[in-house]
Amino acid sequence: MRVFVTGASGHIGSAVVPELLSAGHEVVGLARSDASATALERAGAAVHRGDLDDLAGLAEAAAAADGVIHLAFKHEAMLSGEMESAAAADLRAIETIGEALADTDRPFVITGGTALLSMSGVEGRAGTEEDAFDGPGRIASENAAIALAERGVRSSAVRLPPTVHSSLDRHGFVPALIGMARERGVSGYLGDGANRWPAVHTLDAAHLYLLALEDAAPGSRLHAVDDEGVPFKQIAEAIGRGLGLPVQEIEPEAAAEHFSFLARFVAIDNPASSARTRETLDWAPTHPDLLADLAEDHYFEPVPAQS
Repeated sequence: MRVFVTGASGHIGSAVVPELLSAGHEVVGLARSDASATALERAGAAVHRGDLDDLAGLAEAAAAADGVIHLAFKHEAMLSGEMESAAAADLRAIETIGEALADTDRPFVITGGTALLSMSGVEGRAGTEEDAFDGPGRIASENAAIALAERGVRSSAVRLPPTVHSSLDRHGFVPALIGMARERGVSGYLGDGANRWPAVHTLDAAHLYLLALEDAAPGSRLHAVDDEGVPFKQIAEAIGRGLGLPVQEIEPEAAAEHFSFLARFVAIDNPASSARTRETLDWAPTHPDLLADLAEDHYFEPVPAQS
């Protein structure tokens, strides 16, 4: 299968591309820079130059593919506070690719997040693949992709947890929390720290994208979740051990200062189940869970000095 992958040189993409190639698929990766193009070529993938704003290019690459995996997102815009514009670009890209794949029965796998469940009102239980809501932002993107099943596209959405961890993770939530702890001299949590974050190893998530591409039913919502919910205090304690720093509760009024752009996420209680995903796609995570991965120390290696 010829697979067009957006975000192919990013954190998740750097695991998905070799997963696809190992399974015998041909990969064409979207690259917006020379560095990304070089990384893809070294991995054995072909390169399509462009970005999420090049809608004509996205349509062309999707039409020429046997399937599409959409991983790209304007993370820089999100981190700078422009979440609305980043989400709008994501929705436009999904609509454009979906239009190119309409009436072909080809697979189209997009990326969502379990955190949206807790933000949409799921409380007191683990969120499931059956949970779905109307809403703006990435919720609208997920719903648009799922709706493509009615237009002859074998669409599915892989919901990633807030923590996708591994030695490939350089810019996710865990490295951000580690950086904040280093800078503040303390690893923090809010309240009693009992709120839970689900988690998955990058390589297990990559395998789920492959399974979704090959076998997911049209309109499937899938959960890339290994740890159903790790108490946030335990994450803070693991970071404290890794850095040799104290661990302490951060007062609510200091949350924004301590946690910066993560302040709105740190307090969420987001347990999530992947029971249906495991059953329908025979997905079985095999790599270390979050706390075991944090104990391996790769997250805490000295940061190289900038030349």
